[in-house]
Amino acid sequence: MNAPESVSAASFTGLHEECGVFAVFDTAGNDTAPLIYRGLSALQHRGQESCGIAVSSTSGPPRNIRCHKGLGLVSEVFSPSILHALPGNLGVGHVRYSTCGSTSPENAQPLVLNYIKGSFALAHNGNLVNASRLRREQEAQGAVFRTTIDSEVIACGIARERVRTSSIEEAVEQTAKCLMGGYALAVTSPRKLIGVRDPWGLKPLCLGKKDSAYFLSSESCAFSSLGIQFIRDLLPGEILIVSSQGLSSRFLPAPPEKTARCAFEYIYFARLDSVIDGVSVYDARFRSGEALARLHPAQADLVTGVPDSGLTAAAGFSKASSIPFALALCKNSYVGRTFIKPTDEERQNAVRMKLSVLTSVVKGKRIVLVDDSLVRGTTMSALVKMLRQAGASQIHVRISSPPFLFPCYFGTDVPSNRQLIASSHSEADICSLIGADSLAYLPMEALDHMAEGLSLCKACFDGHYPMTVSDCRLQNGKDAFS
Repeated sequence: MNAPESVSAASFTGLHEECGVFAVFDTAGNDTAPLIYRGLSALQHRGQESCGIAVSSTSGPPRNIRCHKGLGLVSEVFSPSILHALPGNLGVGHVRYSTCGSTSPENAQPLVLNYIKGSFALAHNGNLVNASRLRREQEAQGAVFRTTIDSEVIACGIARERVRTSSIEEAVEQTAKCLMGGYALAVTSPRKLIGVRDPWGLKPLCLGKKDSAYFLSSESCAFSSLGIQFIRDLLPGEILIVSSQGLSSRFLPAPPEKTARCAFEYIYFARLDSVIDGVSVYDARFRSGEALARLHPAQADLVTGVPDSGLTAAAGFSKASSIPFALALCKNSYVGRTFIKPTDEERQNAVRMKLSVLTSVVKGKRIVLVDDSLVRGTTMSALVKMLRQAGASQIHVRISSPPFLFPCYFGTDVPSNRQLIASSHSEADICSLIGADSLAYLPMEALDHMAEGLSLCKACFDGHYPMTVSDCRLQNGKDAFS
């Protein structure tokens, strides 16, 4: 029997969300770049490869957008002097993990377009399944692309539509009518801030307010960090316009019969202190652990979780099972993807660099080890081995999501089927491959309870995509355009 396949960096960094957006319109004219910096810092978990801020003044001359972006963390790309050089009361920021388009400076966002009608900046979270077709159509009409990301397809569509429409919001609406996939957009025009959420609600986007400023954010946790009042989530299919006159909304026509929020926002991606569409992320993960304990109990001495994503579900498992919870794995937060290496020996060393076992906690103990997902199995196999070497007598692995069987096309870096261990191995085989004494996943039906009955996209588990994905040409979740 072969060892679990290990083919990419994601084996060690887990699943990835494409990015996060944060935008501000201060109607009193105050500079927004420092606020956007802090907002992006609160959304750093959504993307660590690149980031950027674009700002403008609503009282300034046309085409006055200033932008700074680069590869790296928010704290690495921006300094006080750079923020000081970004004056303007209207701005948008972005943090990125590349699921579509390679990691390169030109693919960093926001995108800034200067065209015949003026200028605008755009930040995008998500992935389009019809981006290749739209790009070919635009290229046939003379469009020239500087990036390999589908966000530029959206931006070019808006610019083209703005030439034939009476307002930027109408141009955004006409463009959004052509988009298929999961997306949340923040667009700044010379006088307006526009937020768009896809009709299925796959990607989150929320509205906040503080004093004279309105805010858009991928997650409410950024509002908490800045003392901003959370107003509400944008509705699926909503186009929200913020101007000096206040707020207004319009909606995309023909909404789908059923919305489909991304299940993994609640399982893994979102920060614990976020609330998405009325459901607390912390409570959802805690409930998943409780469900695991009820449906797949284990005889054990302690429950622990894989930091950080498995800890809350592990706490829920502990409460429902009355088995004590303990921290058994210590995470080195300063080890990044630099330590991901190509050979088996180096990959094992990478796991040990990132996580270490507290021997005094696990020695001689029967352990329930909880994690949010099992993608390729490589990391879990290494962790089980480390726990046994530290003296654990039994290791019962519990996963707070169903088995991954299908790729995601909407901005979650779930790889192709051949790289998903559950798509080619039985549960018993996987248990043997990772070296555990038992293995169990959260059943599909428990996801509804986890999200309090909210309609979810579960396509990576059951293959039932909320829309047609045949036009999607993602290459292992990366470059969409060849």
